[in-house]
Amino acid sequence: MPLALLALAIGAFGIGTTEFVIMGLLPEVAGDFGVSIPTAGWLVTGYALGVLVGAPLMTALGTRVSRKRMLMLLMGLFIVGNLLSAVAPVFGVMIAGRLVASLAHGAFFGIGAVVAADLVAPSRKAGAIALMFTGLTVANVVGVPLGTWIGQAAGWRTTFFVVAALGVVGLAGIARLVPEIPKPQGVRLRHELAAFRNVQVLLAMGMTVLGFGGVFAAITYISPMMTEVAGFADSSVTWLLVLFGLGMVGGNLLGGKLADRALMPLLYVTLGSLALVLALFTVTAHNRFAAAATITLIGALGFAAVPPLQKRVLDQASGAPTLASAVNIGAFNLGNALAALIGGMVISAGFGWTAPNWVGAALAASALLLALLSGALERRGIAAHPVSDHPTAEHPAAEHPAAGRGGAEAAPALHR
Repeated sequence: MPLALLALAIGAFGIGTTEFVIMGLLPEVAGDFGVSIPTAGWLVTGYALGVLVGAPLMTALGTRVSRKRMLMLLMGLFIVGNLLSAVAPVFGVMIAGRLVASLAHGAFFGIGAVVAADLVAPSRKAGAIALMFTGLTVANVVGVPLGTWIGQAAGWRTTFFVVAALGVVGLAGIARLVPEIPKPQGVRLRHELAAFRNVQVLLAMGMTVLGFGGVFAAITYISPMMTEVAGFADSSVTWLLVLFGLGMVGGNLLGGKLADRALMPLLYVTLGSLALVLALFTVTAHNRFAAAATITLIGALGFAAVPPLQKRVLDQASGAPTLASAVNIGAFNLGNALAALIGGMVISAGFGWTAPNWVGAALAASALLLALLSGALERRGIAAHPVSDHPTAEHPAAEHPAAGRGGAEAAPALHR
């Protein structure tokens, strides 16, 4: 595997770290700026909304420049955003920094996956893409807990300086190691937009928003919940996030293996189980051992649903999957934003630190209902695809939906 993949993996590691590390540092950030923890939750919501907007926007802009140059621009945005967060004098500037950094998120993974596939022989494309996305997975096991520990020991601003430095390393690696790849020719959005007329695509994205939102309704406020309810010390939040990350990795790998065999049954089981576990978390959060086990389960069940959800979108948008794939990345973050917002509202309303778990259970249960509806419609034959399956010169993505250039190979590889 070429060294250029290491540069991409470092960028993915930095992006994954900055997205999730804020959850372990909410009390410190809130105290520094003199705002409530639910208000500080807007740092999660704002980032997620930025990804939602930035994924399709930056992906569209990326068709106008070379892929290497676009990756470098995205890493530049990432660095600027994290530096702005690190030096923010007031809370509003901190939110602005998070928004700037979030614009790089979705497009980096979309474009980076295509570049990774182009760097190797056809028989090794999936392995190359998976290697790049290893950075994101490792971020949740190593980067987030380590960043939380650094923030608690040396101040949360130090964490963002360190993450910005990771971005500099990633940018330098991309500049030095990634070869110039010509910008795509003849790419138009009309064909890609037609995929959104497919009700199954919309249902799959709805499942993504609600299912992933269920996970982050609980995890966004994991730090105060574990310290105030379970009785853990502040320093324990670090290893609790490690457990969540390990659950993510295991669930993601298992979901990736099972999604090709029984996609819809897997969604029924994971979403239903997730709703049940989140509801139980309101009880298990009062016991340290049970709380730690539940956090691991939430990570495993939540991310076991990710591969089938992403594959569902790609399957239903076959022939024009690039934009749909990017928008679905944004849908994951829309779920994060809604969950953080509603979770903060129920805490502010006086329902207690465990109240976000009920929000998460309701969101996951709603995702299960959409999955059941989608399956029922499919069994009745309501799965007509509005996108032409005939390749044309105008829409090269239709020539081979499974090829890395259209993004269909790229996105599922994240979960293998």
